[in-house]
Amino acid sequence: MLREPNRGSQFGWASPGCGVDVALTCGVSLRYGAWVGGSDDGRLVGSGIPDTAWVAAHPERFGLELAGPPPSRRGDEQGEGGAPGAVEGARLGGVAVHEIAEVAGTPTYVYDAEGIRQRLARLRSALGAGKGGVPDPLICFAVKANSALAVLRVLAREGAGADIVSGGELRRALEAGIAPQRIVFSGVGKTDTEIDAAIAAGIRSINIESAEELQRVMARATAADRSVPVSLRLNPDVDPETHPYLATGLRQSKFGVPMVAAVELALRAHRHPNLRLVGLACHIGSQIVDAAPYRESVMHMRRTIGSLRDAGVTLAQIDLGGGLGVAYRPGEPEIDIAAWGRAVRVETDDLGLQLVVEPGRWLVAECGLLLTRVIGRKRGEGAAFVIVDAAMNDLLRPALYEAYHPIVPAHHVDPGASLTIVDVVGPVCESGDFLALGRAMPAVEAGDLLMVLDAGAYGMVMASTYNARPLPAEVLVDQGRWAVTRPRKTTEQLLGDEALPPWLR
Repeated sequence: MLREPNRGSQFGWASPGCGVDVALTCGVSLRYGAWVGGSDDGRLVGSGIPDTAWVAAHPERFGLELAGPPPSRRGDEQGEGGAPGAVEGARLGGVAVHEIAEVAGTPTYVYDAEGIRQRLARLRSALGAGKGGVPDPLICFAVKANSALAVLRVLAREGAGADIVSGGELRRALEAGIAPQRIVFSGVGKTDTEIDAAIAAGIRSINIESAEELQRVMARATAADRSVPVSLRLNPDVDPETHPYLATGLRQSKFGVPMVAAVELALRAHRHPNLRLVGLACHIGSQIVDAAPYRESVMHMRRTIGSLRDAGVTLAQIDLGGGLGVAYRPGEPEIDIAAWGRAVRVETDDLGLQLVVEPGRWLVAECGLLLTRVIGRKRGEGAAFVIVDAAMNDLLRPALYEAYHPIVPAHHVDPGASLTIVDVVGPVCESGDFLALGRAMPAVEAGDLLMVLDAGAYGMVMASTYNARPLPAEVLVDQGRWAVTRPRKTTEQLLGDEALPPWLR
């Protein structure tokens, strides 16, 4: 979303008429826990419980341990525990986030390995075991949500598979130790090089998205003289009732094969000497919070399965994709994972096919955060700003989707502290460079460390070097241990990735 320069812009000075007293009214103060309403310039404003109150009430949801208040100060302002103003900070995965920030710098993404393991275990429990000789459901992590090698290795060691959409993701999944037999390859634009790599690796299934792609896979399979497993990705025209950018199962979407062409294409794949039709697949969108769209998808897929069985085609699996929704703010709906698991099993058990699912966000979003430091504060005529060193190039979701991420200080916040409505913005030269608009936050100062929560999915994978800014660092924490898994590049290293043509040297 692009915001035109106006009195609410973070750029430039406030008019001379906005003196100190007036400027202080540009941010609306309220007490901790108060309701936050709209602003007079129409900017998006959080509602309900402020982030600080939500996180303080449910730190376990974010994998956090929150410190109590610092030691009380004596008359000389010396804290009982030592230095004046000693910092008591949050911990993720048993590691102090202030320690990570001091070593790795900011902005830095931090992922909690044990949190990811626990989410995977919950999902497996919800899906249950296979019945009647059918293998257990296979969980293929959607690598596009978080392709960090360390995260993929955690999942690989727990026996998870991978849903990939590019040759690069295939390489990462294999490098992390995910078995090829647990990898499915989706996406509408697979190149011949990528198809060849998937065939050579011996992955579980190439998911066919069009008649043209089927022809290309046939040609590559013939050239390789291999028997290649494929599935047909269907477009069931089911509305997942999510953000328009996240809906992938509607008839106007670029994804999948129209239902009217499904049987014909499936039979063509089945009859080809170098292809093995192993299943049907679909993925209708992301941030789905109800099992009903999944049930509707299965209803459409059952008709195709029945027609294929009538034609003598035996399938091995049914892939329902991912899209399980999480709540990014208090009061926002999220999928009931246990109820969803029961629903999809009721709908699919009688088919006698192995169930495959492709969750991404649900497994990792709540298990990651972005650390950023406050650069300073600013007040304009129409808004108050907290300027931080993370920007839209580090976390694009707020600018792209108007997405919400809870943002809280890493230090202890007094429950009685006053909150002020602010925009949290970065240094990038765009009015759309924000992490939060109209957010109720306690007072913060330059140098304070903030945590942008629920940042484990679609964060680093969408980051860029816009404005010649290095990518964030990445860190994995694991039950008290931690390591920098992707160091931040220097500007010199970024320049080293390029070369001048000979005639310009």
